[in-house]
Amino acid sequence: MHMADALLSPAVGGAMWAGSLGTIIYCAKKLREKMDDKLIPLMGVLGAFIFAGQMINFTIPMTGSSGHIGGGMLLAILLGPYAAFLVIASVLIIQALFFADGGLLALGANIWNLGIYPAFIGYPLIYRFIVRQNASPQRITFAAILSVALGLQLGSLSVVLETKLSGITELPLSTFLVLMQPIHLAIGLIEGFATAGIVIYVRKLRPDIVDDLEGVKSLSSGASFKKVLVAMAVLAVITGGVFSWFASTHPDGLEWSIEKIYGKPEVTQRANPITENLSKFQEKTAILPDYSLPSKGEKDTKPSWPAVDPGTSLSGLIGGIMVLTLVVLFGIGIKVLRKHKEKM
Repeated sequence: MHMADALLSPAVGGAMWAGSLGTIIYCAKKLREKMDDKLIPLMGVLGAFIFAGQMINFTIPMTGSSGHIGGGMLLAILLGPYAAFLVIASVLIIQALFFADGGLLALGANIWNLGIYPAFIGYPLIYRFIVRQNASPQRITFAAILSVALGLQLGSLSVVLETKLSGITELPLSTFLVLMQPIHLAIGLIEGFATAGIVIYVRKLRPDIVDDLEGVKSLSSGASFKKVLVAMAVLAVITGGVFSWFASTHPDGLEWSIEKIYGKPEVTQRANPITENLSKFQEKTAILPDYSLPSKGEKDTKPSWPAVDPGTSLSGLIGGIMVLTLVVLFGIGIKVLRKHKEKM
């Protein structure tokens, strides 16, 4: 559901940048008031895992489409909404800057669409409400599926509305909406089951991580906490380094919807000084565009499956390290600000 710059006008893209940046500042402030230092490494390894997980598109049966996890709800359940939003923002920033996944003008919209709804609607209003009295595996599974599906429905609806408000494409509102909502419902159901499985596993190791439903979690130390960190780090490495070879070659839900209307998965970028400059900047920063090594020539052959590609593995590993580093820097910065405020 990563939007390209071709879908957004500078005005709408700028407004979404402002909204997402304001939310990042708000979340950092909430964490500065009360953040357990042990949350920082957990944020880092989970961010690396979500980066790797978003590289893997899974096929939606009988549609010719695919989807990937958003990860926002998993992060909200394990980290709380404020830390979750900072982590998903970090993932998307690294993707856009260094892997050309999603446009720079559209970065604010992508952060909003994939972060706001799971962290501040799906988690507090659906998931937390359902499991508050009884965090059984059955309730966790039901709550995860329902909240993830709702988050993706709202996110895909935002994509349609942001595109319509931009007014620079000929995508008809009703048709675009009818295509986007059902395909992202299917994606949400699959991600919901995956989210529930990981949450239940983490709860077996450290129940307090899952059972603490406060906005900012308080974690106790212990060997099992290290097990969670190691398990998620190993899963991130395997997912990005190996499982990414088996990603579906079908277009994702957004590309599929556009292709059904246009006959191709991308719309033509309208000439605009802002988007042109941002595209040139992104070309300079993207070290592994499209999660692959730079190619000297065009490939005429259809992508194979599985795609055993060293460039993909390298992207998964480097990207995971970048996200972990950025998240840890976020956490350290918040910690320093908190200590500075305490001294004043």
